Amino acid sequence: MSQNKRVRVRFAPSPTGPLHIGGVRTALYNYLFARKHGGDFLLRIEDTDSQRYVPGSEEYIVESLDWCGIKIDEGIGADLVGSHAPYRQSERKEIYHKYAMRLIDSGNAYYAFDTAEDLDALRKAKEAEGETFSYDASVRLSLCNSLTLSVVDVNERLDRGDNWVIRFKMPEDEDVGMNDLIRGDIKVNTSTLDDKVLYKSADQLPTYHLANIVDDHLMEISHVIRGEEWLPSLPLHYLLYRAFGWEDSMPRFAHLPLLLKPQGQGKLSKRDGDKLGFPVFPLQWEAADGEISSGYREAGYFPEAFVNMLALLGWNPGTEQEIFSMDELIDAFSLDRVGKSGARFNPEKAKWFNAYYLHKKSDEELAELFLPLLKDNGVEVSIDRAARAVGLIKERATFVADMLELTRYMFFAPVEYDEKALKKSWDEEQKARLAALAEVLKDISSFDDADAEEKVRRWIEESGNPIGKVMNAWRIAVLGTNQGPNIFAISAFIGKEETLRRIDTALREL
Repeated sequence: MSQNKRVRVRFAPSPTGPLHIGGVRTALYNYLFARKHGGDFLLRIEDTDSQRYVPGSEEYIVESLDWCGIKIDEGIGADLVGSHAPYRQSERKEIYHKYAMRLIDSGNAYYAFDTAEDLDALRKAKEAEGETFSYDASVRLSLCNSLTLSVVDVNERLDRGDNWVIRFKMPEDEDVGMNDLIRGDIKVNTSTLDDKVLYKSADQLPTYHLANIVDDHLMEISHVIRGEEWLPSLPLHYLLYRAFGWEDSMPRFAHLPLLLKPQGQGKLSKRDGDKLGFPVFPLQWEAADGEISSGYREAGYFPEAFVNMLALLGWNPGTEQEIFSMDELIDAFSLDRVGKSGARFNPEKAKWFNAYYLHKKSDEELAELFLPLLKDNGVEVSIDRAARAVGLIKERATFVADMLELTRYMFFAPVEYDEKALKKSWDEEQKARLAALAEVLKDISSFDDADAEEKVRRWIEESGNPIGKVMNAWRIAVLGTNQGPNIFAISAFIGKEETLRRIDTALREL
């Protein structure tokens, strides 16, 4: 590839359902690489497999990237249609047919007329011998294809509409040398490779291999950054570029490591998320049968936390830094810091990232998100009051939804009291201390005054009461538990009248 070629990368998912977070990471790494090098990020939809197409998937993909802040420069979902349209493979059928015929004409591919029943019989025969059937150089000259049939016979079959596929004619016993930007030099002998299907007459559509190569060439893709699962296809793709005479413009390849289960064995799946209680999709997805799969957005994650977490699954910045804005990721990202081995997903670390970003948001920002939750729970307050409540508890929260429980006692008096707290620190002496405290509080004119805490602490010191005991009794009366934020701040928030009312209730009921 020319060193001066403009960087152009693509994310090319199939619309077969919700986008796995492994796919989002692939999109993110492509995006970071493009931005780092002043290039273009394309979204292409690889929908050649009509049997697996799921309505709504394409829209889901675009919405997911948008939520993550991954801006599409060209292709599906871009503001402007690029010059390489269309970007759905199902709309490029004629293009693929033309290039499939070019491979036939050059002798790099051939027609195969073997029926599904014939191939199935061959597979079963091999299995009976304890072997695996492979349609390759060792068997192709004994099968029903244009390499064994006469030209007349081939044309007759084509004319009468027999089903056929076009297979790549894999070179015999040749070492294919390749380079991967993450894994280095790779060599594979073609004797281990079969003659892959490139095009099918049944639906007049190409397979992934042909469409992928043709589209990447015509769309001037400079780097193909994709998942590790495509690494076994790399020799075929190299050979296809050679067969078309496109070696000089062939993109550089980089195959990303797998995302592994939390325990580290095997690829991360939806089943793992369902079992351990975390999402594996960026957004919630509702299947045709009504089954709903959770998403990071709906679970309360901030997109910047999700992206930050995902970026570090497989890529190491080479420093101790863990918190990155998108701009910082772009500046720091490089493929040579992407690892070869799989990256284990840690759901607790994902929560840690979200908590960090939540704590860094202003009280006002969080109040905007919190107000609808309060309203849904019957609490109507101003944004200023919501922000004040948030400021008292946000350091204890991981998600905005956590704030509902953390602020409950700010809007509702306790209807029950923590049994453990009572058993640990409540007795008649505590009751007497609380009653005495109530008398002190009654004499404080304004709970919002800075001297309220000073007056209470002075009384505690002068009365000889243990400060811990007094605070525990006060906290239990006002909150219903001995856990929570500063009791002076909480009492100031709910006000003098409500504080005294709750103390009075506790003195009567406990």
